[in-house]
Amino acid sequence: MRITADTNILVRAAIEDDQEQTRAAQAILRDAELVALTLPTLCEFVWVSRRAYRRSPSEILASLRGLISAANVVMDERAVEAGLTMLDTGGDFADGVIAFAGRQLGGFVFASFDRQAVELIAASGGETRLLDA
Repeated sequence: MRITADTNILVRAAIEDDQEQTRAAQAILRDAELVALTLPTLCEFVWVSRRAYRRSPSEILASLRGLISAANVVMDERAVEAGLTMLDTGGDFADGVIAFAGRQLGGFVFASFDRQAVELIAASGGETRLLDA
């Protein structure tokens, strides 16, 4: 079977807060011929892990790296790596993904009101613009 994993599958597999659902989630991820991990799903996974489950960035990084390292997983590797880099440097995974995806579409300047996101993207070599309110 070739699946697209929803956020709740990833959360159950990684967080392990419901024994029955955890077993089912881990089994489908392990047994699938192919597991497609979409960027929105990964962004939601990080948000839920951080906000609802109060996981630290290092715990989330470890979970993500475990998920994406499986041989049967496919994803936009470069966008995911951009998100991981942002998360690893204290920023938000989604901001890294957004900046990367925007550059791919021709939006070379990352514009935001979020000072931290702008600073981290600029530090990684991206062109940025911080807007004032």
